[in-house]
Amino acid sequence: MKIYDELVARGLVAQVTDEDEIKNLINNGKATFYIGFDPTADSLHVGHFMALCLMKRLQMAGNKPIALLGGGTGMIGDPSGRSDMRQMMTPETIQHNCDCFKEQMSKFIDFSEGKALMVNNADWLMDLNYVELLREVGSHFSVNRMLTAECYKQRMEKGLSFLEFNYMIMQSYDFYELFQKYGCNMQFGGDDQWSNMLGGTELIRRKLGKNACAMTITLLLNSEGKKMGKTQSGAVWLDPEKTSPFEFYQYWRNVGDADVLKCIRMLTFLPLEQIDEMDSWEGSQLNKAKEILAFELTKLVHGEEEAQKAEEAAKALFSTGVAANMPTTELSREDFTEGQIDILTLLLKAELVTSKSEARRAIEQGGVVVENEKVTDIKAAFADTAFVDGLVVKKGKKNFRKVIAK
Repeated sequence: MKIYDELVARGLVAQVTDEDEIKNLINNGKATFYIGFDPTADSLHVGHFMALCLMKRLQMAGNKPIALLGGGTGMIGDPSGRSDMRQMMTPETIQHNCDCFKEQMSKFIDFSEGKALMVNNADWLMDLNYVELLREVGSHFSVNRMLTAECYKQRMEKGLSFLEFNYMIMQSYDFYELFQKYGCNMQFGGDDQWSNMLGGTELIRRKLGKNACAMTITLLLNSEGKKMGKTQSGAVWLDPEKTSPFEFYQYWRNVGDADVLKCIRMLTFLPLEQIDEMDSWEGSQLNKAKEILAFELTKLVHGEEEAQKAEEAAKALFSTGVAANMPTTELSREDFTEGQIDILTLLLKAELVTSKSEARRAIEQGGVVVENEKVTDIKAAFADTAFVDGLVVKKGKKNFRKVIAK
C-alpha cells in the first residue's frame, strides 16, 4: 500500500487541496512539508502526538519534514479553539520552550544532514516592517473572508483582539517563507487550522503565480487530539518529569472502548493488517487492545524499557493494588500541620486534583481510596508517621500516587 493510501486508511486525512498532486509527491518521497508547533509550554503533550507520528511516517517514506517552531507566532497566540486570549509570554520563556521542543522532537524525527529541518519563524517574523507587511502581504487578504473562518467566528461574540486577528496572516506568511527558502511544497495541520492553511496556499499562488506548487492537507480529529492533552487531573506531557512513563501508559490504557481501535490505527506503527484483525474485538478483548495501545505509545515516547516497566507496574497495581514503579509524590514537613495532613490537601499535593473543591467532590462521590480503604469523610486526616513507607492514594480507577514523607 502506498503511503498516501495508508494515511487515508488510518483515518488521518480530512481535507486536501490538489489531491492527485499531493498523492504523487508523498508516494514518491518528493514532499517537503511542514507542521507548526507554537511553544505555549516547556513540553509537548499528547495533543501533539498525532502530528509527530505523521511526520515520522512520512519521513520513513522518504519525504522531508520541517518542524516549524512558533517563536514568532507564539508572541501573538492562535485564537483557534479558544474562548479567551492566551496569556502573553516573554521572549525568554518562548525561547526556553522552543529549546525543550527541539529535544523532544528528536525522539521522533531524524534531523541528521538533509533528512529534516527544524526552523523558528521568529527568524523572519520578528524582523518584519509593519508598513511593508501591510502592503506586501495584507493586500492579499480579504477581511470579509477572514471573518468567515471558524477560528474567528467562535470568538466574535466574546471579543477578538486585533493582535489575534493577525495570526492567520502570520501563519500564511510562514508557508510563503518556507516555500521560498526551503522549497517547502506542502503543509499539514489540524482540521481547526484549515482556514489559516488555505491562506498560506493562496498567498503563495497570488504572489508567485497560480502554477506555484503549494498544497494543503489537514489531519482528521487533530483538534480532538489537542483536547487529548488535558485530563481531569491536568495535562499529559511527553516530558517524563511532568508525566511519568507509568502515568503516560495509564492514560492510554484507560481510553474509552469506542476510541481504542481508532487510536491504534492513527497513532501506532502496527501493520494495518494486524489492526484490521482487531476490528471484531469486543468485551475483554478491548482491554487487551488498550494494553497494546498503551505499550506501543509509551515505547515510542519513553523507550521499550520504560514501556515494559510501566506495563508490569500497571498489571501489579491491578492484581495487588501496589506497583513498584507507581509515580511518587514526596511531602515535606511543611505540608503537615501538627503532624497531620488532611485528605483534601493530600489529594492536591499528590496532583490527583487541581483544586480542593474537586477533591471534595471526588470524596463525596466515593472515588477516593487510601491504602485500599475508601475515604468518605472530607475532614479525614493522616499522621505523618503513616507516610514513612508511603501510602497509595487513588482517585477513581485511573489515577494513582504513592505518597511518602521526607
